[in-house]
Amino acid sequence: MTEMSEQPRTQHHESRLFYVFGCNLKALALYRITLGSLLLAEVLLRFRYIHPFYSDEGTLPLDLLLPKIDTLYRIVCVHCLSGSLIYQYILLSIQTVFAFSFLIGYQVQVSALLSWILYFSLTLRNTWLAFILDRYFHYLLFYAIFLDTAEFWSVDKWRRQGKAAAGGGAQVTNTTVCTVATVAIKLQILWLYLDAGSGKYMDPLGGWTYNADPLPALDTYTRHTIGARYMYALFGPQGLRLMTPMVVYVELLCAPVALLGSYLGWNVLVSSTVFVICKLHIGIAITTRNTVLLSLVACSAWCVYLPEDSVLFAIMTKFLGLFTPIMGVGKQKEKTTSPAPAVVKDDLTLWKGLKSPMVSLLFIGPLVLGCTWLEVFSDSCDQSTKHIWSTLLHNRWNVFVGAEEYVTWEIAPGRLENNSIVDVWSKSPTVEWDMPGTGSPSTSTSRGGRWRSFPYLAGLEGKDGEALWGYLCEEWNTSEEVKRNPGKRLLRFNFFMLQADVLPNMGFSATRKRLIHSQICDNFVAVVEEKKEGESKSEF
Repeated sequence: MTEMSEQPRTQHHESRLFYVFGCNLKALALYRITLGSLLLAEVLLRFRYIHPFYSDEGTLPLDLLLPKIDTLYRIVCVHCLSGSLIYQYILLSIQTVFAFSFLIGYQVQVSALLSWILYFSLTLRNTWLAFILDRYFHYLLFYAIFLDTAEFWSVDKWRRQGKAAAGGGAQVTNTTVCTVATVAIKLQILWLYLDAGSGKYMDPLGGWTYNADPLPALDTYTRHTIGARYMYALFGPQGLRLMTPMVVYVELLCAPVALLGSYLGWNVLVSSTVFVICKLHIGIAITTRNTVLLSLVACSAWCVYLPEDSVLFAIMTKFLGLFTPIMGVGKQKEKTTSPAPAVVKDDLTLWKGLKSPMVSLLFIGPLVLGCTWLEVFSDSCDQSTKHIWSTLLHNRWNVFVGAEEYVTWEIAPGRLENNSIVDVWSKSPTVEWDMPGTGSPSTSTSRGGRWRSFPYLAGLEGKDGEALWGYLCEEWNTSEEVKRNPGKRLLRFNFFMLQADVLPNMGFSATRKRLIHSQICDNFVAVVEEKKEGESKSEF
């Protein structure tokens, strides 16, 4: 990189639209750090799912997946090249390295690009597990490829600063830059919240209105955790009824208000808007199961809206300044005697070209057009999991659009060789038919995370169903405890979904059950049965 790069990137433009769609360099750096930290956490969490969901020994071996996908899918999905457990571990380890590299700001464009490619490939390997969290990472990582996120608090910057200090290079100031990527990511966030808020606003049952009948949506969702119960006790039913429509208007107005504040130069308004929407997401994390990482990623996206004088930047500068001596920057500065600017050669100049306007437009433009095509013009074949398009271009965010009418959880009573009965799903020696006592139930209470998708795959038949349900048999029978005690070998199990209606004042109706699947483990022959709700609670 030449001396030009060490100077402020832009002059103060008269056009207010420049600040509406631009981002300051410290905001982009904070975006990289927060997104990189959460990406690293998510990738590390994926290690526990490699065996059940990504290897040939799990629920979706490649010999079942490959016949269902097209050639482009096979080329793009590097995780589909081998179903070996070791191969999947190696890929995820490489992905961890790139996530860490992106976090610390080392070769940022390369690490962002490869992190996005590998994350997309991992999602394609098993689309059963694709949640809205993955959609967040997909789009935020994609735009990070083209954003200038390494001008502050990065290893790349410290390296350049150390080289420039020897020749008296100038320091970068926190200026606002407006590029194709900054415009795109701000519009993406605008669309995201308009889509999410409008879905709630247009709920045909009016679950997000003050007059929702019988219960407002917020009353039905704030039952999942201990934090939710404290919130319920603090505000009461009437307070939650009042707060319910407020959530809708916060989602609908947060991005427009932030953009308006940027247009008017009211930094306090912009900062306040970011604070309010992040407070909403933190509230979701506290009161709803399996939403902590999702909520934090949503907050990370809002970093790009922060104004130049945000107090968060002072905190980050002070904190990361503790590590500056470790990088040796301080000593190099003391040796600087010449005021002449230094010419510092940059590494990986080719990758830096990803930030150029034409290159950014060349990649971002087709993505935007593709998202429009998928939503407006594509047919059911294009949207099928045979192709990559539904995973690559899906850009809808209308989740939690209605009130939660009931809560669900699962149990799987199984008979062992010694004639004892256990719960295969929770791996418990006893079977509990009653509602879980810790907090409140939600889908897959016993197995959270990526296991939440498992009960919704009950309709799989043939070899797909055998691989899915047979895995629970294999998981139990290959455990160390069964190897030590063969009498605990699992012979068969039934998988039940239990439900209870949500009632006022934190109440729930009587539990009802539905048999989803019966599995014989000896030869993995599945016998699927459907029973009416409310039948007797006999395990077999």
